Amino acid sequence: MGTWSVDAFGNDDAADWVIELTKSDDLSLVEAAINGVSAESDYLDAADAAIALAAIEVIARLNGNWGDRNAYTEPVDDWVAQVNVQPEPTLLAQARAAIDRILSEDSEMLELWQDSGDYEDWLGSVENLRSRIGE
Repeated sequence: MGTWSVDAFGNDDAADWVIELTKSDDLSLVEAAINGVSAESDYLDAADAAIALAAIEVIARLNGNWGDRNAYTEPVDDWVAQVNVQPEPTLLAQARAAIDRILSEDSEMLELWQDSGDYEDWLGSVENLRSRIGE
């Protein structure tokens, strides 16, 4: 995966997904990304995990729990400001389960970050995201 940051939007897969998100006006893409990770029982592909983290970041922002804002988040920030949707409590629970899945042993993304020099920063970013979606 092309990655330039430990943040949810700091990779090619998330950036491509955001383009599709900005063409929508509901949470169907967010739900699909999160459900796809949660439903995966085999080895979790890094691309699917990256997209799910971006989707979870959207949920946090919709709930007013903004993370870092920069040029990479601008399309999402604009989308959040324009749409009138709120995530259901069940989606929040699914998002928490998706983070658990991404941080599990059978996750390519976890392995890739563990092999990098930025693992602790990435893990901190994911844990920060988890805290921003709430209990």
